[in-house]
Amino acid sequence: VSLGECTRVWIPDPDEVWRSAELTKDYKEGDKSLQLRLEDETILEYPIDVQRNQLPFLRNPDILVGENDLTALSYLHEPAVLHNLKVRFLESNHIYTYCGIVLVAINPYEQLPIYGQDVIYAYSGQNMGDMDPHIFAVAEEAYKQMARDEKNQSIIVSGESGAGKTVSAKYAMRYFATVGGSASETNIEEKVLASSPIMEAIGNAKTTRNDNSSRFGKYIQIGFDKRYHIIGANMRTYLLEKSRVVFQADDERNYHIFYQLCAAAGLPEFKELALTSAEDFFYTSQGGDTSIEGVDDAEDFEKTRQAFTLLGVRESHQISIFKIIASILHLGSVEIQAERDGDSCSISPQDEHLSNFCRLLGVEHSQMEHWLCHRKLVTTSETYVKTMSLQQVINARNALAKHIYAQLFSWIVEHINKALHTSLKQHSFIGVLDIYGFETFEVNSFEQFCINYANEKLQQQFNSHVFKLEQEEYMKEQIPWTLIDFYDNQPCIDLIEAKLGILDLLDEECKVPKGTDQNWAQKLYDRHSSSQHFQKPRMSNTAFIIVHFADKVEYLSDGFLEKNRDTVYEEQINILKASKFPLVADLFHDDKDPVPATTSGKGSSSKISVRSARPPMKASNKEHKKTVGHQFRTSLHLLMETLNATTPHYVRCIKPNDEKLPFHFDPKRAVQQLRACGVLETIRISAAGYPSRWAYHDFFNRYRVLVKKRELANTDKKAICRSVLENLIKDPDKFQFGRTKIFFRAGQVAYLEKLRADKFRTATIMIQKTVRGWLQKVKYRRLKGATLTLQRYCRGHLARRLAEHLRRTRAAVVLQKHYGMQRARQAYQRVRRAAVVIQAFTRAMFVRRTYRQVLMEHKATTIQKHVRGWMARRHFQRLRDAAIVIQCAFRMLKARRELKALRIEARSAEHLKRLNVGMENKVVQLQRKIDEQNKEFKTLSEQLSVTTSTYTMEVERLKKELAHYQQSPGEDPSLSLQEEVESLRTELQRAHSERKILEDAHSREKDELRKRVADLEQENALLKDEKEQLNNQILCQSKDEFAQNSVKENLLMKKELEEERSRYQNLVKEYSQLEQRYDNLRDEMTIIKQTPGHRRNPSNQSSLESDSNYPSISTSDIGDTEDALQQVEEIGLEKAAMDMTVFLKLQKRVRELEQERKKLQVQLEKREQQDSKKVQGEGPRAGSNGSGPWAVFQRQELESENKKLKNDLNELRKAVADQAMQNNSSHGSPDSYSLLLNQLKLAHEELEVRKEEVLILRTQIVSADQRRLAGRNAEPNINARSSWPNSEKHVDQEDAIEAYHGVCQTNSKTEDWGYLNEDGELGLAYQGLKQVARLLEAQLQAQSLEHEEEVERLKSQLEALKEEMDKQQQTFCQTLLLSPEAQVEFGIQQEISRLTNENLDLKELVEKLEKNERKLKKQLKIYMKKAQDLEAAQALAQSERKRHELNRQVTVQRKEKDFQGMLEYHKEDEALLIRNLVTDLKPQMLSGAVPCLPAYILYMCIRHADYTNDDLKVHSLLTSTINGIKKVLKKHNDDFEMTSFWLSNTCRLLHCLKQYSGDEGFMTQNTAKQNEHCLKNFDLTEYRQVLSDLSIQIYQQLIKIAEGMLQPMIVSAMLENESIQGLSGVKPTGYRKRSSSMADGDNSYCLEAIIRQMNAFHTVMCDQGLDPEIILQVFKQLFYMINAVTLNNLLLRKDVCSWSTGMQLRYNISQLEEWLRGRNLHQSGAVQTMEPLIQAAQLLQLKKKTQEDAEAICSLCTSLSTQQIVKILNLYTPLNEFEERVTVAFIRTIQAQLQERNDPQQLLLDAKHMFPVVFPFNPSSLTMDSIHIPACLNLEFLNEV
Repeated sequence: VSLGECTRVWIPDPDEVWRSAELTKDYKEGDKSLQLRLEDETILEYPIDVQRNQLPFLRNPDILVGENDLTALSYLHEPAVLHNLKVRFLESNHIYTYCGIVLVAINPYEQLPIYGQDVIYAYSGQNMGDMDPHIFAVAEEAYKQMARDEKNQSIIVSGESGAGKTVSAKYAMRYFATVGGSASETNIEEKVLASSPIMEAIGNAKTTRNDNSSRFGKYIQIGFDKRYHIIGANMRTYLLEKSRVVFQADDERNYHIFYQLCAAAGLPEFKELALTSAEDFFYTSQGGDTSIEGVDDAEDFEKTRQAFTLLGVRESHQISIFKIIASILHLGSVEIQAERDGDSCSISPQDEHLSNFCRLLGVEHSQMEHWLCHRKLVTTSETYVKTMSLQQVINARNALAKHIYAQLFSWIVEHINKALHTSLKQHSFIGVLDIYGFETFEVNSFEQFCINYANEKLQQQFNSHVFKLEQEEYMKEQIPWTLIDFYDNQPCIDLIEAKLGILDLLDEECKVPKGTDQNWAQKLYDRHSSSQHFQKPRMSNTAFIIVHFADKVEYLSDGFLEKNRDTVYEEQINILKASKFPLVADLFHDDKDPVPATTSGKGSSSKISVRSARPPMKASNKEHKKTVGHQFRTSLHLLMETLNATTPHYVRCIKPNDEKLPFHFDPKRAVQQLRACGVLETIRISAAGYPSRWAYHDFFNRYRVLVKKRELANTDKKAICRSVLENLIKDPDKFQFGRTKIFFRAGQVAYLEKLRADKFRTATIMIQKTVRGWLQKVKYRRLKGATLTLQRYCRGHLARRLAEHLRRTRAAVVLQKHYGMQRARQAYQRVRRAAVVIQAFTRAMFVRRTYRQVLMEHKATTIQKHVRGWMARRHFQRLRDAAIVIQCAFRMLKARRELKALRIEARSAEHLKRLNVGMENKVVQLQRKIDEQNKEFKTLSEQLSVTTSTYTMEVERLKKELAHYQQSPGEDPSLSLQEEVESLRTELQRAHSERKILEDAHSREKDELRKRVADLEQENALLKDEKEQLNNQILCQSKDEFAQNSVKENLLMKKELEEERSRYQNLVKEYSQLEQRYDNLRDEMTIIKQTPGHRRNPSNQSSLESDSNYPSISTSDIGDTEDALQQVEEIGLEKAAMDMTVFLKLQKRVRELEQERKKLQVQLEKREQQDSKKVQGEGPRAGSNGSGPWAVFQRQELESENKKLKNDLNELRKAVADQAMQNNSSHGSPDSYSLLLNQLKLAHEELEVRKEEVLILRTQIVSADQRRLAGRNAEPNINARSSWPNSEKHVDQEDAIEAYHGVCQTNSKTEDWGYLNEDGELGLAYQGLKQVARLLEAQLQAQSLEHEEEVERLKSQLEALKEEMDKQQQTFCQTLLLSPEAQVEFGIQQEISRLTNENLDLKELVEKLEKNERKLKKQLKIYMKKAQDLEAAQALAQSERKRHELNRQVTVQRKEKDFQGMLEYHKEDEALLIRNLVTDLKPQMLSGAVPCLPAYILYMCIRHADYTNDDLKVHSLLTSTINGIKKVLKKHNDDFEMTSFWLSNTCRLLHCLKQYSGDEGFMTQNTAKQNEHCLKNFDLTEYRQVLSDLSIQIYQQLIKIAEGMLQPMIVSAMLENESIQGLSGVKPTGYRKRSSSMADGDNSYCLEAIIRQMNAFHTVMCDQGLDPEIILQVFKQLFYMINAVTLNNLLLRKDVCSWSTGMQLRYNISQLEEWLRGRNLHQSGAVQTMEPLIQAAQLLQLKKKTQEDAEAICSLCTSLSTQQIVKILNLYTPLNEFEERVTVAFIRTIQAQLQERNDPQQLLLDAKHMFPVVFPFNPSSLTMDSIHIPACLNLEFLNEV
């Protein structure tokens, strides 16, 4: 053996286990050492054992490092496996790797986003080797093999504590629930997941290696039915670590449930448990710290209780469970005191913990106290009670505690299984085994012995399975089978479980009365010292060593016997059996043996049925049941039989480090676990045979460079491969040719890779040599040409320099001449410019003086102008004010005169006559008043004459006195009068002065007020200006913000619209799914019941087949608030709540109704008060009043009428209800509608007849009363009637009745009419006056009531205004406290709310007006229809008269000429129409007809029903059509052509209903002829919505069918097929590429297959007339699906992430883009949906080394998330040695630059995402009368109208 220089090898290392090195010198056979250079450039001389000739392991080529499958490595050994796992874990962050049939899972100690629903869907249905390693791939493999082979499967998850076994099992469960159930979690998975908190609480604990370590094993069986849906589950548990209940090592804890219960001890319901902190109890405080960092025990306890509740454990049982757990804590804290003799113990009767223990378990305190310290010995003759030592009592107490806990654990597991149990028949199952891995500690005891024994059994099963698979592979490929030597651990297993093995000797020693651990160890030494798997330690006599398959383990025999016996004394168990609590007693009554061994934890399980290969082992005798070892051995045999009866799948979990650091790899710990879990044994078995396997095709593609040109002429690839290998590998044992593959020994693929690389290297050197020679020749020619050019240019330069010198000398002379001239000229110009500047400044000074003078004069003129104008205006205003005052005075005088005239006129007789025209009755009254006034006048005149006489007498007397005064002297009176006049004058002057003072004060105050008003107005103006400025600023800010945010708001609105549309269409999709599910269930029920005939749909069926889902066609208006309430009740609160306008309307209506209710309540109270007063006032009169019987009769008559009307109303309600029932069941009929109309007409006619009967009865009653009264007073009445001339006049009927009652009342008070009035005039006048008085009184009461109501209304308005004023004042006060900006914002909010309310009011008003308008329009349409019918009837009558003059041919021509585009059919032909036009129609039948012909025919039938105003016919036809389309689509749910056909027809029917609806928005493109075809009577807006929903459902079904046809092609065509031949190279593949789940056939597709399929889609949709906009949306959705599926596979497959795949992808995408452009579909946005895939392809081709490359990648890959970019870079795999891997530093640089991105955490694209579809209005240019119906449709029963 020789090794060449630069060969890379692996050498052992104490720290890193293995290190890589490179040979610096060739090695020849016989050399004693190797000259090596390590990776850190250290030189090392590595010694070699010459005798064994053991050279170091060779290292694989770099191209093979990082493989998904370890078996793909060319050199299969421990360092290669460790290095491959390390590279994948640290550099690529891949935690899963295949190793043959084993999935190696390394715990990352970090949450990774690789377990979502999208990842589950990506792995579902995929072959195991096609995708990256994953737990989902193993689960899919098991599920697929179960369905294909119909054989039960098992997934065996093993590993150390903390390696992630439970999490892996949980994810496998989730995968089965999603794939085997529905997309959401099924009930079984919910319950299994709910069992996790319980099992973790009672079976997990903190250890030194794991904070949540499972201290038991479990096997969960998931049951499936024949359709492979989950129907149930079952759980078995193994080897509960009971010793942890009574003992914990340092820094460990007891089971979590104890600490959780202590944390919740403060709850009220747990007061009786008498618990305190966990530190206070012995069983929970031995490990030291009782808390776990980051764990809240109280919160976990709440989760545990919720899980108990979810699994159906009653609250009483939960309390009992917690009591038992608390009693264990109290039992551990019981103080036991040793007596002086040392052989006995005692417990204090006052021990609080023992009292609590007995109380919680319901047992007697005295008995438990006695039997804890004593035991019973039974001999053949008598029974002894013996005391126990302190250690014996403690051991017995601990055994009792362990036994109680184990029994409780068993009971809980049993109840969990009951909750997971199902009554359905199980067809198959998949088992998930979560069991402990191989364990070795510093001190190993009985638990480690049992665990390692179980792992020995599992490893034996694993080895045999691997060996069996290898054998099957060789036999399948027809390769000679040679015996492979593999490690068989059967001798080790026999050492443990065979006869007189370790377990037998242990059981035998347990039976010995005084057996000890030392005696048992000595027996082991004596019996098994010769066994190669058993060793005795040199320094110990109580320990022994077993050589397990993984490692040597030294076991300490101390405690083996005690743990194996697990002795619990019968007396203590009997006390517990007698507990007064049923649960405690049941726990211990389940065991038949009075001294049971705790089987529940060690090997317990609920009762399950397992198909085993052979019957279980039978116990040799009864005593074996008492030992834990025997029971564990039995349960282990049962488990192995179950596993042997299933197909196993292996998951080995590896713990990368003990510090739980994320993505930190400790090689020592990893190698230790790899050896223990059997991964390296798998590698060794594979390496012993032919580990590397290549398909002939892949081998040829990879190594065709090694084939000679003449051999390539052969077309048989197998023959080429044979000849190449025979020439390259001389040893025929190094390879074998199978049927489909070539098998290689270990290292041969690396040798071939070396030859391939050498070939490439030789070719590269040849290319480099040729290119370099060519480059040197080109360089020489370039240098020679450059030299000649330089010489030529140098000579030319010297000649030009001489000529330049001569030219410069001549030019110098010329320059001197011109320079002198220029200096003189510049001096002159300088002087001239100075003079000009001085002149300019001087002239400007004079001009400015003149300008200032003119400006001053102009300003003075302006001031004069304004002053004169102001004076003139003031003069004018003074004159105008004076004129206004004069005008006011004159007008006031004139008004007073007019008022006086009007008052005089009002007093005049003419006015009274005008007021009293026609009131003849009042004349008599006035005459009487005149007579009375005449009488009064006479008396007054007499009194006046008396008074005048007295006045004359008084005047005479006064005259006499005056004369007497005149005669007396007159000086004194005159003086007094003068003085009085003077005083009055002075007072008058003083009054004038005071008045003047007041006027001055008034004028001053007036001026001050005017000034103040002016100041306030000025201040107001300033405030207004400030307000305007602020408003302008706000407007400017809002405009700026609007300008800034308009684009964002637009985008947000678009996005919200898309989301809302998507949400709505998802609801439609869910609705269709529910409808489909309902139909399926109904079909199943029909099949089960076998009831023939039509079955009526249930009343609660929520499908479109039910009549309740369709709107009824009526002319009634809907839109007011009552109808809005009804709509809310119909459509549901959830949907109604989404419309804010409806909500505000309802809120406002509620407030209005509340106010109206209050008003009505107030009115009702007033009416009741008035009625009570009337009753009190009229009560005495009612008895004597003659109208009492008449009032009673009238009330009875009204009551009878009311009853009849109620009966009519009930009949009408019943008729409407019957109609609704008929509509729901049979879609309605015209008979029910006509019946309803007839009933309404009859009710109205009967009402009129009743009214006439009432009037007749009233007149008859009045005449009968008159005849009765006439019989009493015949003569006076006859005289009165004959003498009343006015009695013949017409009197109103009601007035006559009132007058009659008045006569009756006066008749009872007066004696005789003739006595009062002889001629009858007085009686008639009196009667008339009485009627007038009543009318006036009624008017007065009505006016008073109106006045009171008006006052109440004004009061209510006043109160409302007060409340509003108070609110505004509060708001104003709050506003004053705010800042100015907040005040402005608050004011704007108030204004917005006010405008919103006003807008709602206006909107309500507009809706009411529109409603009235619609109502009037409908009435107008009805009247027009009646008029048209009348005209048509008249025309028909005329035509019938002239029929004998017409012939048949003219009539036919007239019908063809006047065809109105309507089709008539009879009601009974509707089912035939739907069958021929919808149900039985094939799209091929209409290949040459007008596209969407069924839609046009259906619309013409609808139009005729609209023309005849038959709403039931329209309703029935549309309902039948929709149900028929649904039935067809359900029947052809995988037919693309049929689905596309009905999508186009449904959309066309929807467009027709819009185009001919009469709405102006849809009629803009109609012709005049098309406008004649519009609907006249019905508004089918709501049916358009139903058809739109149906179109969405059909579109979704179309996309689903297309995706189902395309999806199998995508991955193969886009990623795997070689579109560019020879570009991709094939790498070595591992075992998973030859997985048993892969199909044998070749299912590869090329890109042309996808393009052909899309061509077929496009042709079908175009031929069937589907709208172009919908076609664009279809292909946008399909291209998104292609993008998502391809990118998801790229992200989950390491083998396709290469440069060549990027090139293939770009080529394939360009072909798809070219196809889009060729079909004119590039505007659909399909290319934009492919943008992530385009960028992924570019990312694979970009350079990935420098900082600039990282920046380029970040700027380019905008459509890819950070996770996707990093994932692709991690997966990038070079196909040749000349490529380099992406370094970890470069990936970290990319991550640092992409930190600012807010990308979603989702790694994969949602392949099931569907864009919301939009159906744009697309009117047809065809007219209805131009459509021809082909005969193939069999629609002869349709008549053209």
